[in-house]
Amino acid sequence: MTRRRSSARFFDPTGARFGIPTWPWRMAPPHLRTLRQLAAEGLRPGGQEIAGQVLWNSRRYRKGVRAAYLYDVRLALPKRVPTDKQRAALGKALAARRMCPTCRRDAGYVLPRHLGECLDCADATEAEVSAA
Repeated sequence: MTRRRSSARFFDPTGARFGIPTWPWRMAPPHLRTLRQLAAEGLRPGGQEIAGQVLWNSRRYRKGVRAAYLYDVRLALPKRVPTDKQRAALGKALAARRMCPTCRRDAGYVLPRHLGECLDCADATEAEVSAA
């Protein structure tokens, strides 16, 4: 029989024990959100400080405890929208990552950095080296 650890040790709404207000999983006040929750609502923290954290037990990560930082939704700002020029610059940068310098064609995928060229050119280079 396995015993379940109590999450009461994570309840510290004043921040006396952990330095910032802390709650167990699913017990944070309703006005506090994680970054992912803010993003899902189309918001961003907007430079505000961390308002608290949620701690929970985990078997998979460091020392068995995981944390999620919380931000006040009342102080959050709308997500910024990139301009058309920023989108165009990003498109060019991503296209450059797909361009093979050896055969000068768009590979259709981001080139592996350790090869520096598309897989076809890398295979051809490897075949030449092994034949010599």
